[in-house]
Amino acid sequence: MTVSVIPVDTGHSAVFPFNALVGQPRLRQALLLAAVDERIGGVLISGPRGNAKSTAARALAGLLPGAPFVNLPLAASLEQLVGTLSLEDALRDGEVRLAPGLVARAHGGVLYVDEVNLLPDALVDALLDVAASGTNTVERDGISRQHAARFVLVGTMNPEEGDLRPQLLDRFGLSVALDNPDDPVQRRDIVRTRLAFDQDPGAVLRLHEAEQARLQANVAAAREVLPRLAWHDDVLQRAADLALAAGVDGVRADLVMLRAARAHAALEGRDCVHVEDVDAVAEFALAHRRGDDGHTLDVKPPAGASHGNQRPHSPGSQSANASSTHAGIEGDWGALPPQPQAMARVRSMGAFIPKKA
Repeated sequence: MTVSVIPVDTGHSAVFPFNALVGQPRLRQALLLAAVDERIGGVLISGPRGNAKSTAARALAGLLPGAPFVNLPLAASLEQLVGTLSLEDALRDGEVRLAPGLVARAHGGVLYVDEVNLLPDALVDALLDVAASGTNTVERDGISRQHAARFVLVGTMNPEEGDLRPQLLDRFGLSVALDNPDDPVQRRDIVRTRLAFDQDPGAVLRLHEAEQARLQANVAAAREVLPRLAWHDDVLQRAADLALAAGVDGVRADLVMLRAARAHAALEGRDCVHVEDVDAVAEFALAHRRGDDGHTLDVKPPAGASHGNQRPHSPGSQSANASSTHAGIEGDWGALPPQPQAMARVRSMGAFIPKKA
């Protein structure tokens, strides 16, 4: 029995050039790291609306030649995301046909999820599984098929509309928390550039063509050299110290930090990973795992960092909510601990029930 894949259109049109983005240097840096190494696990961008989150994600796809840009709608089903197998074709023709989902369409490009915090947990779980492994498994009625699905995952969310569960937050590789631009000059430059692109996209693309080509070549070269870069013990120790100081659970943060540090070294044109590369990416890997909403990480390890069993207070974290409500209820604002109440004995009401005629 053979398996065929129903072809899909993965083309995309030219978009706003990545190097023309004004401001948000941390966002641009995190996206470049994820583009160099897809195994980092994607980027979660949180912040208020209107901060060019989707524009930056589309621009990232423009740095990857021929890369598709796929948008995951909130109303998508699990089958639309991962695909499905047509067993009817198997019974009729003896051939199992794979109808690819959105993860297959995004292979080699960018999969963008706006308002990822509003997606059903089952979809987020499946999406993060594929993003981390680079392989998608489609199952139906005891038959399973696999196909490659390597893409840069970019998820965005507005914290005012709800949070992701800590278990899902932890599975995003990097995170960036955006603020509204408060510099009037920067706001003017952002608006001017956007208006110029809307009026004449070709002119803006030509203006940034040379720099865009240089950045594309840099990302391609970094991808090529990435497997040859080595981590030394001092780099591994630095990642461990920072993870312990942040009080994160497990070692996923360490692994993500080291992969991001290697991508950073590759982008910088180095032949090995340095401690400085770990410091440059630590905030991206640790902020969402320690539940501090992206506040800046102090990359200087405090005294006794190796004894990092004490978890710093994290407002809004699951453990903080659980201790404050004594009930483990996340987000139950104003909840009070249970209070013992005395109960009065209830007398029998039999004497007051009228007899049947």
